[in-house]
Amino acid sequence: MQDSTLPAAHQATGIFRPPYIWVTVGTCALVFLSAFESLAVTTIMPLVSRELNGGSLYALAFAGPMATGVIGMVGAGNWSDRRGPAMPLYASVALFVLGLLIAGTSVSMPMLVSGRLVQGLGGGALTVALYVLVARFFPGPLHPRIFAAFSAAWVVPSLVGPFAAGVVAQVFSWHWVFLGVVGLVIPALVMVVPVLRGLDEPEDVGRARAAEPPWAIRRLGWAALAAVAVLGLNLSADVSIPAMPAATALLACAAVVLALVAVRPLVPAGTLAARRGLPSVILARGLASASFFGAEVYLPYLLIDQFAFPPTLAGLTLTGGALAWAGAAAVQGRLGSRLPHRSAVQGGALMVLAAVLLALATTALHWPAAVAIAGWVLAGGGMGLLYPRLSVMTLALSTKENEGFNSSAMSISDSLGGALSLATTGIVFAAFTTAVQSFAGVFAFTAAIGVAAALVAPRVIAGKA
Repeated sequence: MQDSTLPAAHQATGIFRPPYIWVTVGTCALVFLSAFESLAVTTIMPLVSRELNGGSLYALAFAGPMATGVIGMVGAGNWSDRRGPAMPLYASVALFVLGLLIAGTSVSMPMLVSGRLVQGLGGGALTVALYVLVARFFPGPLHPRIFAAFSAAWVVPSLVGPFAAGVVAQVFSWHWVFLGVVGLVIPALVMVVPVLRGLDEPEDVGRARAAEPPWAIRRLGWAALAAVAVLGLNLSADVSIPAMPAATALLACAAVVLALVAVRPLVPAGTLAARRGLPSVILARGLASASFFGAEVYLPYLLIDQFAFPPTLAGLTLTGGALAWAGAAAVQGRLGSRLPHRSAVQGGALMVLAAVLLALATTALHWPAAVAIAGWVLAGGGMGLLYPRLSVMTLALSTKENEGFNSSAMSISDSLGGALSLATTGIVFAAFTTAVQSFAGVFAFTAAIGVAAALVAPRVIAGKA
């Protein structure tokens, strides 16, 4: 959606030129820091758990932020639709910083998990507020480029985040992996503040206030229920009972059903039925996330366990995928409307599916590891094509009154898709007796999700194909 209040002369400029440059740098910095923190915590958490004697809360330290993030997404979306993105952005950054401070000063694992819960609440809200800011400030033709920049800001930390976190933890202390980010978040926010001042209040304040949507208390309740379901599914994977596999499966199924019931009011009507247009855009985002991230977690594990790769070399596989993601995102951003939305989404979904099938074939047919590695570069390229385009389409199919709700729905679909897939793959992996069967089961499951994503992809365009 293009903001008609912007001067016409500004419509054709680039995101790194006035008047957009500082907003671009500030928003990308916030995305970068959020991504860096997520990846850095993965590196240091074994050390933290050992030092704080918190093995029993290890999984919750990861699942918790993902769950509370859903609540933050809904709250920020509703708030943004009521009053614009400024106050939700300030609040989300404040919560994110508060969570970092609590985690960074933790002296016990429960305290650290509490900080992670607050951090997740702020991180989820931050994503939605930034999307609404993009919708209100950047003209439509620049949306592919700014979302390509966001993709790069997510990808780059995967190259440096784990290594940098390890160095900080070794040279100083793991506490500074959390606390060090605090000093960088504030300058990033300051770059965006001048623009935020003019986005929230329309000319006719009284009429706008009278027409603003009410607080969505019921949606917040559904978001909390979805968060509980995500936690339940993650915990069911961690507390599976070998002697009672049926009980574990029943608990997992109940959590999935609860999550699907809870998510329906949080996304556009028809999303779970793959209705053409915006509902399929939202659904495609969740399915792509579920297929890609569900398989990605197990690829380094496969290379280490079945091909005797050292951990460093196995990790380079993900680096290749990350670089391909950034490159493809940049290409689609430059092509803009010359690359049709449907082609980008459908092509990207098929690339991800092909990559997961190559990983499955490598496992089941004992193909060379190079096949799966090359395939994951293909998967990264597919995500780079479809992820930014789905963001662009979500804003293009939104109005000023529902930008927050739709941005929240997209983020929720993304987060829940990945969370449910990761938890389910954990259960699938544990269900088999041999390593080859376990890896094949995981890749077969994520390939099935990839097939669903490829089938939904053509439906992102309204009307008959």
